[in-house]
Amino acid sequence: MIYPKIPLAQSIIEICSAKGITNIIISPGSRNAPLTIGFAQNPNFKCYSIADERCAAFFALGIAQQTKQPTAVVCTSGSALLNYYPAVAEAFYSQIPLIVISADRPQNKIDIGDGQTIRQQNVYENHSVYNANLTEEASVENDLKINKAIETAVLKKGPVHINAPFEEPLYETVDALSVTSKITTLEFPLETKTIENSEEFVSVWNNAKRKLILVGVNEANTIDEKIIEYFAADPSVVVLTETTSNLHHPSFINSIDTLITPFEDVDFKDFQPDILVTFGGMIVSKRIKAFLRKYKPANHWHIDTLRVYDTFNALTKHFVMQPNDFFTDLFSKTALTASDYFSKTNAIYELRKIRRQEYLKKVQFSDFKVFEKVIESLPVNSQLQISNSSAIRYAQLIHIDPSIEVFCNRGTSGIDGSTSTAIGASVGNVKQNVFITGDISFLYDSNALWNSYIPKNFKIILINNGGGGIFRILPGHEEKPVFNTYFETSHHLTAEHLAKMYGFNYYASSDLNSLEENIKTLYNQNEAPSILEVFTPTYENDVILKQYFKELN
Repeated sequence: MIYPKIPLAQSIIEICSAKGITNIIISPGSRNAPLTIGFAQNPNFKCYSIADERCAAFFALGIAQQTKQPTAVVCTSGSALLNYYPAVAEAFYSQIPLIVISADRPQNKIDIGDGQTIRQQNVYENHSVYNANLTEEASVENDLKINKAIETAVLKKGPVHINAPFEEPLYETVDALSVTSKITTLEFPLETKTIENSEEFVSVWNNAKRKLILVGVNEANTIDEKIIEYFAADPSVVVLTETTSNLHHPSFINSIDTLITPFEDVDFKDFQPDILVTFGGMIVSKRIKAFLRKYKPANHWHIDTLRVYDTFNALTKHFVMQPNDFFTDLFSKTALTASDYFSKTNAIYELRKIRRQEYLKKVQFSDFKVFEKVIESLPVNSQLQISNSSAIRYAQLIHIDPSIEVFCNRGTSGIDGSTSTAIGASVGNVKQNVFITGDISFLYDSNALWNSYIPKNFKIILINNGGGGIFRILPGHEEKPVFNTYFETSHHLTAEHLAKMYGFNYYASSDLNSLEENIKTLYNQNEAPSILEVFTPTYENDVILKQYFKELN
């Protein structure tokens, strides 16, 4: 086998291999040549070459999202690793194990005017769970830092940074290792399976007449069916699920904004919970956050083994447990509570769903109508990736088949790497992958298509409304040049030429008939990745959405 001659590079590669890191995304460069040579020549690794560092890091994040295993990105020195930063921040807040390995100049070359040289040590300090600043020579100390970085990425579910200084020559190789790397053993801490001092919390639970369960970003199949059925059987429990919760039951309310947007003050007071229990990641709905911040629960319990955010300024207890273990223990000690909390809420929501169907039947071709048709067309057992801004918010209003897993970069809620993440996810999972995105998000990450590894059955459904439509929904919208240029980012661009350049099939629709026809074609064609671009009316979309909420009553 061929190895880089530099001992430090050998150590990094050998430890990554021993720790089971298999996916390596390499951003081409010179200073990282020792790492590139070693990773690419080793059959233990599957290497990908992605030229744009921002796309590379989000691609790696998508793979890690699906495999649940640390994925490494490797770059040269200088500004290259700064371009990884958006994905590092997303991985930090979404709790995804991402390993950034950056090649660096030796310390004596920093801040003397040498080319392609910046201060790389601890550059991700605010958004990483560990930083390994290595020294130039291979050593046990370096080995321990590399081991700890990888182990911390696993244990804390987040991004780590390994910064490795290399001196020239960079391209020399040898056919035998010159180091014997120290490998440490990862020890997982024992997880708590039962609730400490449970009597207190059992009493609070049993006495509460209004219990609200709110589920954010969550992996599929993490909650046992018996727990789900217990939620559904308790008349004092209402379960609100976001699209990204991947948690389903006919009695759960899966469109939070549809339920609460028409509420008036008396309705909010009736809905105010005694206990709020949350688990999962970030919440999309701004309305539920505003409601719970104003009408605070007496108790807010959050369940997570790692982190807790006091999102509603009402947190009273953080249970450091797996949610499934928490509810299994709690429900073994509690009883169902007589209450009309669920029945009243459900009656309102059932009426809202009727109003929604009535409205969608009569509404004109628009973003809302397109999302209805696109989401109901998704293949059973497929995976849906959604971009941020308008796309995820429209998806929250439409029922999605329970067999479909849903993902969105809600850690930072940015538009910057949604397409790259979706492509990475399609590589990391064999399921049919469909990506729904808005035009600004798509155009912003268009280098994502500069990728040789996109599966032939990968589908992009691009809703093009000529600008950042979300800004028309938010307060402050005025039809003036400043708004159109600096907020909405009005444009007349399409994906047609990008699709041709990158070898994608391209379909376009601007009415309901062509949309329905092209959706069928999209799913029947799997010889090359495809883009279906749907053009919707720029100036009507926000009016149609606002009218929807008015008509729910």
